[in-house]
Amino acid sequence: MKTQSVLELSDVQAIAAAAQAEAQKNNWAVSIAIVDAGGHLLHFQRLNGAPPISSHIAPAKAHTAALGQRESKVYEDVINGGRYSFLSAPTVEGMLEGGVPILKDGACLGAVGVSGVKSNEDAQIAKAGIAAIGL
Repeated sequence: MKTQSVLELSDVQAIAAAAQAEAQKNNWAVSIAIVDAGGHLLHFQRLNGAPPISSHIAPAKAHTAALGQRESKVYEDVINGGRYSFLSAPTVEGMLEGGVPILKDGACLGAVGVSGVKSNEDAQIAKAGIAAIGL
C-alpha cells in the first residue's frame, strides 16, 4: 500500500497568499480556486474587480486540472487542434488554460484554477501559488 501526501490547511493558505500576491503585483483582478485531488473546493477568493463569471471559471479549471492530473491547457489544445468531440467529455467544464495540478512524487494532490486575465497570466498566477509550497 502506498502512502500519499495531502494538502493541509497551511499549504492551501500559503498557495492562496502567493497566488494573490502574484495577481496583485501585476494589478490583475482574478478569482483563485484551490481544490483537492478529487476536485473538491478547499479555497476560493475573488479579488476586487474580478469579473463575476471568473467565480465560475476558476473552480472549473481547478477541477479539470485535478481530475485530469495535468494542466487544463492540454484540453484546450486538444480542442483547438480539431478534436471537437472532446467537448462532450462528462463533468469536464474548465478546458481553458489556467488550471494547474499540484503534483508531488508523481501524485496529484489537487490543483489551482485562476480566471480573470489572459489565460497564460491565469496560469502564471496558479504556478506562483504552487511554488510557495516548494512544488
